[in-house]
Amino acid sequence: MTAPELRGLDVLAEYGTGLQTTRVLRAPDGDFLWWQGPGAQVGGPLTAPAARLVPRLPEGGGAALLTVPEEVGGGLLHRVAGSASAAAWLRDFRPGARTLVAHALASAARALRALHAVRVPGSEGPALGAPPGLTRLRDWARGEGELRERALSLWGAGRMERLLDWADDLSPETGTQPGTGPGTQPGAEAAGRSLIHGWASLGALVPPARHGRAALLTGEDLAAGRPELDLGWLLGELVELAWARPPHDASDLQRVLLDAYGPGPDPVRTGRSAVLRIVTHMQDFATYRGWDDELLGHIAFTAELIDEEGRRAVPQGES
Repeated sequence: MTAPELRGLDVLAEYGTGLQTTRVLRAPDGDFLWWQGPGAQVGGPLTAPAARLVPRLPEGGGAALLTVPEEVGGGLLHRVAGSASAAAWLRDFRPGARTLVAHALASAARALRALHAVRVPGSEGPALGAPPGLTRLRDWARGEGELRERALSLWGAGRMERLLDWADDLSPETGTQPGTGPGTQPGAEAAGRSLIHGWASLGALVPPARHGRAALLTGEDLAAGRPELDLGWLLGELVELAWARPPHDASDLQRVLLDAYGPGPDPVRTGRSAVLRIVTHMQDFATYRGWDDELLGHIAFTAELIDEEGRRAVPQGES
């Protein structure tokens, strides 16, 4: 599809920040098109150079569709069966909405496990480094700005260093390749790398509107790292949701995700990944939306999470 053809379609939703803009459009055949482009503070088009590594998962296995985008109009275009993300469905109080999200999370977990089994290419393939979100977090932690200074004053330098150590551990720039045989458990190797989604999130998970498969928008953030990073990214969002909307309890959804993924991931690293996700969300908000006094509450909340190493993200220490 071309950019002029996109402009002729009905726009169902449009939102974004200085980092990224999203438009949801209705396709002529009844499906939905999600177009993601660069925000005002990001230069250049969005690309997905490693998208060819994404496996095509059969429909009968219960896994979400890992959508491989088409580059259109300086952004990435995904074709899916839904017009609202799992994040939006969790704000919907109609009966069945939470069940829909639970099914989508389970299918996303199965898809992530398949993605994590893909061997990270060597020098012959696309260069895969740390996920962009972790790169932004590292730059923020070593940089300057009001949020960083306020966080340091409450956290102390020790907590900031712990975050950086966790980021290095979870996205090693070098390491042994994970096994790819049928008995391999992703995340079980001591220092290996997997192909990871890089931004597995409730906003990128799209349940079907009526029929079809849930979809996980995939491509731009594909990276090399430990599988726990993708799991922690989703679990961290659920933890943050429960904190922001008391008495909301997301432990049931956390268990759905972990049970569907299956054994292998290290629960300690998974909890730490959840903390990294919440801090990344906090610093992205400050960078791409601007300072808000509500961030003071996030700073205090994340101090607690750092101290407990994100254990509340992994119910009963299971993974």
